[in-house]
Amino acid sequence: MRFLLASLLWLCSSLSLAQLPTGDPGAITFSQPEFLPVEEAYQLEVEAQPSGDLRLYWRIADTYYLYQHAFEFSLESAGNTIPLTAQLPEALERHDEFFGDVQVYYLDADVRLQVSDAPEYARLTVKSQGCADAGLCYPPRTEMFDIDFANGSVSAVPLPTRQAPAAAESASAALGSLPYMMLLAFLGGTILNLMPCVFPILSLKVLGFAGSASHERLRHSWLYSAGVVLSFLAVATVLILLQRAGQAIGWGFQLQSPGFVIALAYLFLIMGLSLSGMLQLGGGLMNTGSGLASRQGNSGSFFTGVLAVVVASPCTAPFMGTALGFAITQPAAVALAVFFALGAGMAAPLLLLGYSARARNWLPRPGPWMETLKQLLAFPLYGTAIWLLWVAGRQTGVDTMAAALTGGLLLALGLWLWHDALWRRGLAVSCLVLAVMLGLWRSPFEAGGTREANGELAWSTATVADLRRDGQAVFVDVTADWCITCIANERAVLHTADIRAAFAERDIAYLVADWTNHDAAISDFLREHRRTGIPLYVLYPADPTAEPLILPQILTKGTVLRALDSVAPVSGEVAANF
Repeated sequence: MRFLLASLLWLCSSLSLAQLPTGDPGAITFSQPEFLPVEEAYQLEVEAQPSGDLRLYWRIADTYYLYQHAFEFSLESAGNTIPLTAQLPEALERHDEFFGDVQVYYLDADVRLQVSDAPEYARLTVKSQGCADAGLCYPPRTEMFDIDFANGSVSAVPLPTRQAPAAAESASAALGSLPYMMLLAFLGGTILNLMPCVFPILSLKVLGFAGSASHERLRHSWLYSAGVVLSFLAVATVLILLQRAGQAIGWGFQLQSPGFVIALAYLFLIMGLSLSGMLQLGGGLMNTGSGLASRQGNSGSFFTGVLAVVVASPCTAPFMGTALGFAITQPAAVALAVFFALGAGMAAPLLLLGYSARARNWLPRPGPWMETLKQLLAFPLYGTAIWLLWVAGRQTGVDTMAAALTGGLLLALGLWLWHDALWRRGLAVSCLVLAVMLGLWRSPFEAGGTREANGELAWSTATVADLRRDGQAVFVDVTADWCITCIANERAVLHTADIRAAFAERDIAYLVADWTNHDAAISDFLREHRRTGIPLYVLYPADPTAEPLILPQILTKGTVLRALDSVAPVSGEVAANF
């Protein structure tokens, strides 16, 4: 029976990789995205107006932004400081991982400086700072310009820092950001334990701590941690190797395989049946959550960590998006360091329970309640299995989902029949073989479900171009049924009546790019925007020549409304409500 469960976990991994697109790596080119030099990301033009005022206009590269609070301006002439009054344009509100709640500019920033008493000649000093959505924050930048107010000419003053090679500047900035990104990854990994995908698995391990001896707690907590960290490093290695071979994949890519999703649902069903007391698969199953308990549960603890990482892939915890976006644009060593920090954060709570007597005192004493709690914990596992089968149905169709459900029934029957009696074991094997066959079966007459509804349109690059050519702004929602963060944003923000009304009032087309199944065009679209995971929200102005705006991965109504106003402004009545 342990062999059967070990095979099921192996099947999960093999199916996820088998579903990836194949091809000749040499025939596909892939260039790992790099951050732009600061001069290319933020291009500043200064104009001297006939009125004696100054206009500062920044052209900001796509997916980069400037901080409003970082602007500083000074004008000097003959050793004297000339008073200035800055008129700043309206900015977008953003919750920034570096500075908290800030005002930022995307695409451009048009600043007017009113000069109280313009001299004939002066030197303007401009300070600014910007970041990239992918996670790199540039150091503050200083630029200087000589202004001849008499004839309106402006000339840039070369600075020594401008002579530094662009590649070295980007590499230095990336290394400078690494400790901060590792901190974000650690925090994101810690919060990941509270996500609905992970919490049922972690609960099983915590339950086992209630009656364990001290040396057992320490051993199993470290084995669990090793399983978590090594699994994250393995995921990072697979991502790096496949990206360099030309594959466009990202966080959660294995859930694009219906076979993997169904196998994972079966695994959760087996775990739930064991906790309910229907199956006796070994006393270590309660503690490991994966049925791979052997050698006093050592391998079970390790594989609990592996399983926790597998089921964590649909979730994106706060801070994770920025850290992962940074990691996939960096060299392999930097990326592995970020993923290591992510795994360490996810393993930290269990290690804390292993070492801290005060933390363990929060746990109730062993007793009859443990059996009741064990049975109660089966229901989140059943719920996870139902959700996974729903995802498989969305990917393939209702007939395939019905076949998978029938396979789950036969799986439960086969495990119940498993007994020392030869005839029962023969029937059990027959049921298990049929369950696997039904899990692999696909209806030839069905396609996956569609997410387009309530005025939504299917995304394609041609559709975006046609709509913008007709003078309509476009919002692209890159989502998937297995992406819990995507679904949360849709339920709480995008699909609410207020936001729907805001889209309709501004005549902004809502396009859905459904990445539930692998789609090469959507993968290319993500890669163009320096992303390997979802959600991704792109807002295109109606002007085909204007650059798009990238929204944060965690949405609020206020953020969306301000973004909509930036490309299709209306009266302030709607935005004032948020």
